[in-house]
Amino acid sequence: MADDKLLRPSQARLGFVREAKSLAIILGLFVGAMWLSEIVDQVIFRGGLDGFGIQPRSIIGLQGILFAPFLHVGFAHLTANTLPLLVLGFFIMLRRKRDLLYVSLISGLIGGLGTWLIGAGNSVHLGASILVFGYLGYLLALGVFERKLWTILGSLAVFFLYGSALWGALPSNNGISWEGHAFGLIGGIIAARVLAVREIKAASAEAKLKVRQVR
Repeated sequence: MADDKLLRPSQARLGFVREAKSLAIILGLFVGAMWLSEIVDQVIFRGGLDGFGIQPRSIIGLQGILFAPFLHVGFAHLTANTLPLLVLGFFIMLRRKRDLLYVSLISGLIGGLGTWLIGAGNSVHLGASILVFGYLGYLLALGVFERKLWTILGSLAVFFLYGSALWGALPSNNGISWEGHAFGLIGGIIAARVLAVREIKAASAEAKLKVRQVR
């Protein structure tokens, strides 16, 4: 009779599958909210919600810092952001799920404020690319700040996949919000620094505790 253990998937494999499903659900809900927002905007409001984007140096335009990542100039714009959001977001959550929230908040806030401060007057900035560049900045910088083999390899892999996108953070006149890209990138780098310092301090405290226990 075959050993029952051989007939059952290993616990490690089951754990991996459950974790992958969990990450997929979180990302699906997050990006799904953006698609739902755009469907409502296009079908019901005929693009009218775009006015809730970031309007530089306008007091009412500050609300766009919150809404801009969920607003897009049509489905083509959202489609262009969807795959990078899913891929980069997945990479972030491989480390810790909650890191996606921290990176989104920090890069979204810094990216939005920076755009509000220096963006062209009489313009409206919107789109999840602020978060895309925030995620990119975070993943590229994490290996530098943590200096661990796996995070360094991860940073190199992300650079290989999306390094060419960094050109989008340079000043241009092609109608793309380079300000959002640039400050989102900066926000992601700051998030990497903050989270890396926390990780290093936590590891140091744990190591000291183990030394005390051994003594």
